[in-house]
Amino acid sequence: PYSALDSICGTLHSVDQYLNIKLTDISVGRGHFKGLSVKNCFIRGSVLPADEVDTQLLQMAARKEALQQKQ
Repeated sequence: PYSALDSICGTLHSVDQYLNIKLTDISVGRGHFKGLSVKNCFIRGSVLPADEVDTQLLQMAARKEALQQKQ
């Protein structure tokens, strides 16, 4: 299927238990918005394609962030 936004690259800032993601220093690699660059963005976990996302990596990041917030 057509996607106006084929890829986003950035630094993972945070992720929560719902796999909502905050990225910083974003650049768009392909698609309709190629070349776009923004400081940060938020992606709702419910819109992530499960077969294309490393959910294990995101879950580990969410656990790490939860531990840091407790300290």
